Amino acid sequence: MVTISKKKFKQQFETKMYSLYAQSINEASNEQLLNVLCSVIKDIIAKRWIETKISCQKEVYYFCIEFLMGRQLKSNLLNLDLEKTIREGLKDLGISLDDLIEEEVDPALGNGGLGRLAACFLDSMASLDISGHGYGIRYKYGLFEQKFVNGYQVEVPDNWLTQGNYIWETVRPNKAVVVKFEGDVELIDDNKRLRVVHKNYIPVMAMPYDIPIIGYENDSINTLRLFKSDIVRRDFGPTSSNAKNYSGSYDDALKYKYYAEEISQVLYPNDSNYAGRLLRLKQEYFFVSAGIQDIIRKFKKHKSNILDLPKSVAIHINDTHPTLCIPELMRILLDEEGLSWDEAWDITKNTISYTNHTIMAEAMEKWPAEMMKKLLPRIYMIVEEIDRRYKNYLNEKYSGDINKVNHMSIINCENISMAHLCIMGSHSVNGVANLHTEILKNEVLKDFYDDEPEKFNNKTNGIAHRRWLLSCNPKLADLITELIGSEWKRDTLKLEELEKYKDDIDVLRKLDEIKTDNKKILANHIKEKYDIDINPNSIYDVQIKRLHAYKRQLLNVFHILHLYHELLENPNFDIEPRTFIFGAKAAPGYHLAKSIIKFINSVAYKINNDERVKDKLKVVFVENYSVSLAEIIIPAADVSEQISTTTKEASGTSNMKFMMNGAITIATLDGANVEIHEQVGNENIILFGLSAKQVLDYNKYGGYSALDLYKSNMYIKRVVDDLINGFIPNIEKEGREIYDSLITYNDEYFVLRDMENYIEAQQKINKLYKEKEKWNSISLVNIANSGIFSSDRTISEYAKDIWFKGCEINGEYNKL
Repeated sequence: MVTISKKKFKQQFETKMYSLYAQSINEASNEQLLNVLCSVIKDIIAKRWIETKISCQKEVYYFCIEFLMGRQLKSNLLNLDLEKTIREGLKDLGISLDDLIEEEVDPALGNGGLGRLAACFLDSMASLDISGHGYGIRYKYGLFEQKFVNGYQVEVPDNWLTQGNYIWETVRPNKAVVVKFEGDVELIDDNKRLRVVHKNYIPVMAMPYDIPIIGYENDSINTLRLFKSDIVRRDFGPTSSNAKNYSGSYDDALKYKYYAEEISQVLYPNDSNYAGRLLRLKQEYFFVSAGIQDIIRKFKKHKSNILDLPKSVAIHINDTHPTLCIPELMRILLDEEGLSWDEAWDITKNTISYTNHTIMAEAMEKWPAEMMKKLLPRIYMIVEEIDRRYKNYLNEKYSGDINKVNHMSIINCENISMAHLCIMGSHSVNGVANLHTEILKNEVLKDFYDDEPEKFNNKTNGIAHRRWLLSCNPKLADLITELIGSEWKRDTLKLEELEKYKDDIDVLRKLDEIKTDNKKILANHIKEKYDIDINPNSIYDVQIKRLHAYKRQLLNVFHILHLYHELLENPNFDIEPRTFIFGAKAAPGYHLAKSIIKFINSVAYKINNDERVKDKLKVVFVENYSVSLAEIIIPAADVSEQISTTTKEASGTSNMKFMMNGAITIATLDGANVEIHEQVGNENIILFGLSAKQVLDYNKYGGYSALDLYKSNMYIKRVVDDLINGFIPNIEKEGREIYDSLITYNDEYFVLRDMENYIEAQQKINKLYKEKEKWNSISLVNIANSGIFSSDRTISEYAKDIWFKGCEINGEYNKL
């Protein structure tokens, strides 16, 4: 553990201020003070960071297209156990630590659950003494900064790197590598051995930027290595004569600069056109190739035998975006290490594992074969050979069953299925919740499961309780420690000891006071940001997640409209005051999702400005939802909306964060909601909606008519008609689009089918909230049973069952 006295910290802080800015502390801005503080902390951890990197235990490399890290200062101080010392030292210098925490920007390196999960996993690996590192892209602009203009989502560049560099990163020019795009591949017979020559390729430099990932109160500091794309400069070192030469015309040089730099400009470029799709494929190969080259370089530095790679290295593919790890590792083993195909394939499969995050066909990536062939000629050749050998195996095993072979093949109908390549090229395939994994095995990937059942396993997602409870809800964390001691901070299963207090009136009162304080903080934020007054004594009903039709924000707003109509018709309608809070971004090319945002904002404007209901109903859609916003919203939530169409949400993780902070979940039995229900029981969660079997049967056999339901149910008809009858102004185009998705195209995500049941579930919430003691008891039970959803548990399972299976490795995960 690192220790530093207050006196020494103050000396280092003042010295660093002079060396960085040549000015006194009194003259510095908060931005400069923050930079100085982070620089001091990096100095404090530098030696430990280096020592962790040279660890000899097996290394895990986690590839993900996004890492939604959130602000790091508070989290790092918590993990280093330095917050008290530094807070007091800064106070002596006339500086507020809280002001500096607020000054830090959210790194725009991710968008939603996938990136936040990756961040939690890195935190847990470091905290469990697992040498586990992340590989991704250092995006200049991230996804986008969301603004609302007249209720519409407007995307503006998220220019988070305003200072040119991120305060926690360290650039490593000596570790840069070249990634090759396009060109021609020749196979040359060289003394009875085929030699591969890649000519006329476009070279792009991958410059690594390292961010320390600090373990909780231990000596481990891992690394998130992000690659920035750039031109290959003359001083970079020896470059191949086979690369294209861009030292000719000025126009050619500019085109090359743009080609290279655009790769790491924006997270998830719009893929609704060919150029956008091509850029996405470039991004995916760029960080995969850079990462795999980096891994092999580090491995060979220790003069290890390449045949032993699986004994020292575990490479994990998080979703299909990093699938090209498989052919890229094959390329290096074949072309640069000179291994045979069988040797290379054996190493690749035993090194790589894959997490699937979806059952939705449109989310399982497919790339046009011609696109990959032109952009990545050598990679395409390898994929083609993998596919050829796989088809031979399938034909032999299934006696030429053409339908099965085509269904399971990697290349089919001129498209490359990345999920199929992941399954083929890895030794482990896991889902992220029990229900999700069962649907993969029995429905979506059934043929693959039947073929290799031993590969498939479940790893239910988890969250970093250090950020999502210890850091963002310190009063609750302190109460828990007061009641059960501090061991829960390392072993969250100890939270179960809280359940003995579920009938303790004093404890429930304290819990209620903490929730009310958090609600006041959020109310003040909303007042300051949006000039909307919300009642801290109202029910805070929250849905914060990516805007997608299957997540059914539409169902939520229809219920709000239902309440609004009931209040207008009967001012004495029995309703506890409600504040509905939304936070979500819609993908720029996802028109229906953007129409739903406009609809919600229009409903919010009408309700919030209607004096008749102002004390009973408020709706707030927060702009530019982020990790930092979530850290304010989640501790304040009373109700957690987890209302996705059953079978569509792989897991969810906001459900776990809300649960850990004492919110009561209203949910379909989808994703990890199933496991939350198993933990808390029927009495401590509000369930509604179709079962997984019902949804799957509807999808297989039909039988649901949205139009019939619309005609027969007056409450449903009333809110659906609000889309097109002018009741909600200025949504003519958007209202018609949403209406058609429900009625004309038969409500793909069963919004109307589940609505009546959802209204009944919300009535249960209304009734339950009137009994505050019972409500707080249920809240406590949820907190007490949330420990299993710590990402420490998830990562310990990955380590034991996948990455280190059969290995003798020292690590904290062995204790869990």
